Amino acid sequence: MDDKTGETPQKTLPFNNLFLNSGFVHGNNHWALYFLAIGITLFCYAFAPMFTFIHLVFLATHGGMSFEKVMENPNILIDPVASGIDRNYIIVALCGIFIFALGGLWLGVTKLHQKTFVSIISSYEKFRAKRFWFAFAVWSAMVVLTVGIDYYLNRDDYELVFEPKGFLISIVLLLVFMPIQTGFEEVFFRGYLMQGMALIFKNGFIPLIITSFLFGFAHMDNPEVDKFGWEIMLPYFTGFALFLGAITLLDEGLELAFGIHLANNLVSCIFVTSNESVLRTYSVFETKTQDPMGQMVLTFIMIVLAFGILWLRYRWKNFNLIIK
Repeated sequence: MDDKTGETPQKTLPFNNLFLNSGFVHGNNHWALYFLAIGITLFCYAFAPMFTFIHLVFLATHGGMSFEKVMENPNILIDPVASGIDRNYIIVALCGIFIFALGGLWLGVTKLHQKTFVSIISSYEKFRAKRFWFAFAVWSAMVVLTVGIDYYLNRDDYELVFEPKGFLISIVLLLVFMPIQTGFEEVFFRGYLMQGMALIFKNGFIPLIITSFLFGFAHMDNPEVDKFGWEIMLPYFTGFALFLGAITLLDEGLELAFGIHLANNLVSCIFVTSNESVLRTYSVFETKTQDPMGQMVLTFIMIVLAFGILWLRYRWKNFNLIIK
């Protein structure tokens, strides 16, 4: 309390960004708690495969694959052709990991930091569902349109692999698990880490760059990287993350980024899969060839169009929200 005025002094907010301020005003932000919470989250993520993959090991070895072969190349378990495991079992195993990871992050945020979980998702009291669904619809429409155009122009590159029973089960599983997977990545990278790093660097720009590269490096064990090389895939993942991080800061919440990220993963898995996909679902089509550079250019065009639509919709004017 101020001795002269008799009033309790107010906290001076360090940012002109409500989302970054949300990380500042909520809970305990001691640096040691960030190390503990990140450690718990990563431990849960690393420990989860012991539970989610154990059934895949049983199915593969029961189907005739030797245990030694599995140990030599554990990634063979997520290849339905090589392992003989049903694609839907693999969806559960891969996406199930993120249930543990999200649980670890929730414990760290709510129990260690004593924050509300929504405080690392949005600067508002409630999740802005209308924004989420609008972004989801915009990006979904772009994915469907680009797949349709590419199919029309390069029909020989597509093979119809539609299997009604497996496809319907895949959709149900994806609708359950995909929001958890994409939601964890958004909340961890562009929510928790972005807010935490902003307290160190006193701005949003450096955390945006760092978390985007961390997002890119986190995807470097994907099958696409082995096929096309990190020098192509790292800029692809990092560029997509920069876009999601920028609209998170401009809109002062994760709702738009979450909607786009979910649409990108979910709609793609439903319509098209390939030998290089990390999730080879029961989709409608399977592509025989992929052009990573072409895909990168196409994604950049989609990003520009999506940003323009969102800018017109929400009338962003203060671009200092990304920097200060």
